[in-house]
Amino acid sequence: MPNVVMYSTAICPYCVRAKHLLENKGVAYEEIRIEHNHEVMQEMLRRSNRHTVPQIFIDDYHVGGYDDLASLEISGQLDLLLGRSEE
Repeated sequence: MPNVVMYSTAICPYCVRAKHLLENKGVAYEEIRIEHNHEVMQEMLRRSNRHTVPQIFIDDYHVGGYDDLASLEISGQLDLLLGRSEE
């Protein structure tokens, strides 16, 4: 299974939605909280070139935010990125 990383904050509703989507699919992910760590926030900005959370990566592929993740799920592309056959 690919490595899934999500940059997030505690109060972000889109982060909660993204976590629920991944958890409902049984996908393990690493959550990196940025709100109290300037260095980690800068890392997220460098990797994603975006200032909003969540920012989600599957291995080195930048998915984007929750809307991008949900679009991939609807189109069936998320399972392909996760190395799964269509269920």
